[in-house]
Amino acid sequence: MNALWTSQDAIAATGGACTVDWVAEGVSIDTRTIAKGDLFVALKDQRDGHEFVAQALAAGASAALVDHIPDNVAPDAPLLIVPNVLTALEALGTAARARTSAKVVAVTGSVGKTSTKEMLRVMLSTQGKCHAAEKSYNNHWGVPLTLARMPADADFAVIEIGMNHPGEIGPLAKLTQPDIGLITTVAAVHLAAFDNIQGIAVEKSALFSGLTENGVAIVNGDLETSDVLMNAAQGKTILRFGSDAGFEFVLENVTVTEDQTMCQAQTNDSAFLYKISSPGRHFALNALGALASVSALGADMGLAAVDLAQWVPFTGRGQKKIIQLDRGDASLTLTLIDDAYNANPTSVAAAIEILSVSNPIDNIGRIRKGRRIAVLGDMLELGTEEHQLHAGLAELKEIAKIDLVHCVGPLMKSLWSAVPNSKRGHWFETSSKLAELMKSQLDAGDVVLVKGSLGAKMAVIVDAIQNLGQSDRS
Repeated sequence: MNALWTSQDAIAATGGACTVDWVAEGVSIDTRTIAKGDLFVALKDQRDGHEFVAQALAAGASAALVDHIPDNVAPDAPLLIVPNVLTALEALGTAARARTSAKVVAVTGSVGKTSTKEMLRVMLSTQGKCHAAEKSYNNHWGVPLTLARMPADADFAVIEIGMNHPGEIGPLAKLTQPDIGLITTVAAVHLAAFDNIQGIAVEKSALFSGLTENGVAIVNGDLETSDVLMNAAQGKTILRFGSDAGFEFVLENVTVTEDQTMCQAQTNDSAFLYKISSPGRHFALNALGALASVSALGADMGLAAVDLAQWVPFTGRGQKKIIQLDRGDASLTLTLIDDAYNANPTSVAAAIEILSVSNPIDNIGRIRKGRRIAVLGDMLELGTEEHQLHAGLAELKEIAKIDLVHCVGPLMKSLWSAVPNSKRGHWFETSSKLAELMKSQLDAGDVVLVKGSLGAKMAVIVDAIQNLGQSDRS
């Protein structure tokens, strides 16, 4: 058995009490994905995890972390009983961080946290044992969970840290104690909780408060708020990345094509190239920040630049999918760009640029002309200027290359009203209404972008488009 936690270690970390001895190979908060040998953590979130302790133990959990013995669980079941489950999970995370010699990178930013975390995972995994969360576990329970899952013998760890209100990042940064702190960008996200973008920058810069004594701050120097980040990192080694020739890592040229992004950069008077196997100018800058982090870790940046080409976006985060519309004719396809997980003005602009360089296919569908089609849902948590920020997307120069814009939600109606009549598709209050029209609105040869905040439920439209490939074309 590959022990991650013994009952004795867990007691020492949390101060809890165990009913029996146990050994855990992993840590889980979800009975739907729990593996045999996991320690089940009965968190109280949307549901009380104590309701699922019996189910977790029946599924093979080695023990459960609880604040009381649930009614349907035997008193001699393998339990670690603590006063507060979340506090105990944080204690496990603290103990896991203390016992490892792994070099830890913490990543935050208004946009690009998860993709950058995954880039780092891909690059570092060939140079040692790299630990990172498999999902966007970046909140008050996700960060300690990721730390608690960290093997003691890891060489590297990449921890994603997020926020949507003031005061969240600092405590998570201090829990993580990163050797490297990377801030990808500061953008108009979660403005409903902040007075302005300066306030967001202050919150993001709290990442540096948790840096180890010899920690390194990696800062995007191209931002209007870069000075805020730089000031917060005073006293630490600072590496800047961006377009200015005076930065330590300079992005000199980016070429975005339909399927990839080619980048030319420079550091220490030495030029280097790297490729991203997905289109996106924003990916280029995030990748440079990740490469700066690799360099600061003392890892092989040349090897990392080569390995970076293996990274591709997750489902819902810009992943391209080919949908075959007719089982009997392999040429009748459309391309779906699934970016439905989240949205803000910066990420929508980046996604529209990707759509603008995509190549539709003519003369294969009923319309005979392949089109670039944007299906956009509300961008949430933007504060008092939310309608202006939505309407402002119509001013992007890449909109000229988009054939149709369909919109979902009361906020995105501002964009729908602002685009030229010739590009104006349908607008509906809800995604389910627009999803019903996908079969009639799309054709072979089209390239379709679907993007919106999670609350806009744009995944319903992604599912509807994917389902077009499940039955014969009528």
